[in-house]
Amino acid sequence: MSGTTSGSGSGAARADIGKAKVKFLDRWHGMAYVEAGAGEVVLFVHGSLCDYRYWTPQIKGLSDRFEVVAPSLAHHWPRLPSSLGMPFSIIQHTEQLAAFIAKLQAPRVHLVGHSRGANVAWQLAIRHADLIDSLTLVDPSGPRQGGDPDEEIDDATVALRQYAVDLIEGGDVDEGLRMFVDSVSRPGFWDRSTPAFRDMARDNALTLGPQIADPLKPLYEIDARGMRRPVLLVDGERSPMRYRRNAEALARWLPNAERYTVRGASHGMTGTHSAVFNRELARFITSVRSTLGEPGAVQRLDE
Repeated sequence: MSGTTSGSGSGAARADIGKAKVKFLDRWHGMAYVEAGAGEVVLFVHGSLCDYRYWTPQIKGLSDRFEVVAPSLAHHWPRLPSSLGMPFSIIQHTEQLAAFIAKLQAPRVHLVGHSRGANVAWQLAIRHADLIDSLTLVDPSGPRQGGDPDEEIDDATVALRQYAVDLIEGGDVDEGLRMFVDSVSRPGFWDRSTPAFRDMARDNALTLGPQIADPLKPLYEIDARGMRRPVLLVDGERSPMRYRRNAEALARWLPNAERYTVRGASHGMTGTHSAVFNRELARFITSVRSTLGEPGAVQRLDE
């Protein structure tokens, strides 16, 4: 999640990034998305309470160098009718995204995922490596093999988040969102977030219940060891420790990866530090052709 999407409300965000399109995956199912620019395709996968609008700083900031594509996963705004009756799950979103990529006029894409979206992107890279040229995971989420017990969500937090869902489903949407967002970020985050982010979260509030019921997929060393695509791991210097430890572990396990820490940034660094993030992502993608297959993990810290 990020509280820094540009614009002041849903309409403003849509105006910034153009009109959405729908790509049909089959006769009955489609995905809403926005695209801009030309060149190698960079495809962005949003996280919880978000949709394609989350990537506004990247759509605006990178479309002069790449073709940037940002879809909304099933059940997320604008919630196409084809979402109805579809399960809400990491695997469903993974396979839907794979079908979407297969429909693009590109042999492969550079895949970028944030938070829960990074969990989806990781699953896609494991299951459909032939669809991607590179993978970027931003504050990757999910239980990690060998993770520390103190990283596990305690019973009180689980109960608090379920109460947040109950509030949302009972009609007290803002209070439920405030409770949930502050629990996964920092106290006061919801009240400090931009109007555009709050509008986006409200539009996606009803995805929170099914999301909580669908656990994130674990990150296993064996999967990482078998990854043959170049991987960029991005974390914020002030991001919650569980994300940073995931990035650290994946940097050790992956045969062809580098890690970049954005100084002074937390979980929403794609918005708060969009210039730095966009610069580093562009550098990585541009270098992929020459670095493909070169082993070793490198950590860099934003100066």
